[in-house]
Amino acid sequence: MMVARPSPRVSVVIPAYNEGEGIEAPLARLLESMQLDCEVVVVVDFPEDNTVPVVRRFAATEPRVRAVVSTYGRGPANAIRYGIDAARAPTVVVTMADGCDDPRQIDELVRLVERGVVVAAASRYMPGGQQVGGPLVKSAMSRAAGRSLHMLARVGTRDATNSFKAYDREFVRQVGIHSRDGFEIGLELTAKARRLGRPVAEIPTIWLDRTAGKSNFKLLQWIPHYLRWYRFAFRPRVDVDTLRAEAQALVQERDRPIAGAETDAVAPSGPSHEQSEEKVSGGEPVGHPVPHERN
Repeated sequence: MMVARPSPRVSVVIPAYNEGEGIEAPLARLLESMQLDCEVVVVVDFPEDNTVPVVRRFAATEPRVRAVVSTYGRGPANAIRYGIDAARAPTVVVTMADGCDDPRQIDELVRLVERGVVVAAASRYMPGGQQVGGPLVKSAMSRAAGRSLHMLARVGTRDATNSFKAYDREFVRQVGIHSRDGFEIGLELTAKARRLGRPVAEIPTIWLDRTAGKSNFKLLQWIPHYLRWYRFAFRPRVDVDTLRAEAQALVQERDRPIAGAETDAVAPSGPSHEQSEEKVSGGEPVGHPVPHERN
């Protein structure tokens, strides 16, 4: 008889796209750095992604790690959305597969959420924070957006665009995730917290540009999506129902249709991690079974 395993304290969600062997070192550093009970959910877009065999091999000796294949559509926003829905812990941390984020700060971010904030941000632009490397234009735009949102919209962090954040999963469930493109989920959820008057906190972080592989960040393609949530943050405070309705209207205003999107954009689609086990081609499990099914 299988014994249900208690939920971990934090679920770490990592969207990945053809990281291959490059994901092994960041995974090892992450697990070495964390002290809290955790699970690590690596999310890929398709079973043939070359990240999958590496994570499966890693998971053979590290049961906290699993890989899942998103059924929400391709792209980082859908991968993050799927990973949050698949998470088992009450607090979810989103971090990147390239090792640019400092995993030693995950525990501190989680503790901020456990103290009552709904979004805990790792900030490159507050005192003590730093960004080392990366495209100059992208950095300048991100810094300007973060500072203006902090000073003028009072969003609670100087780095609203950074994806390295911890979230209260119940808050995410209440407000929904409407982003379907890029990495703008961090900005979206920060803006929603501000509109609802929910607490947001930040800690300084040092971001290091990746030394291997290629970034999948598409600046020109995703700028319009970031701008939507930037403007959204400046609107008046509202209740949850009004917020969801406004965010849904924002989605419907997009110029192009969203392939495979749900009728209700805030509702999760596809099976949850408790309903199905993700498979790779050939019928073999990706990584491990869902944690509560392990011996």
